[in-house]
Amino acid sequence: MSALAPVKWKEFEKFLIFVGCSFKRQSGGHRIYTRTGLKRPIVISAHGNVPVFVIRNNLRLLGIAPEEYFEIMKRKKVIN
Repeated sequence: MSALAPVKWKEFEKFLIFVGCSFKRQSGGHRIYTRTGLKRPIVISAHGNVPVFVIRNNLRLLGIAPEEYFEIMKRKKVIN
């Protein structure tokens, strides 16, 4: 299994949309996404890379294992 690594925010946004999240609004430099059944919205910075700790926290919130994340990202051709 690969280790989690930072990804560009646009690529993480593609992942969020693929798993059923929808963009709700933008507050300053942060984009907010929601999905039915989430305890709280997902917030990512709209510039640069999404750090590993943010990816890990959002995967936990979504109930997605890192292995499943890697499979989705490979399928979507986001990571090699």
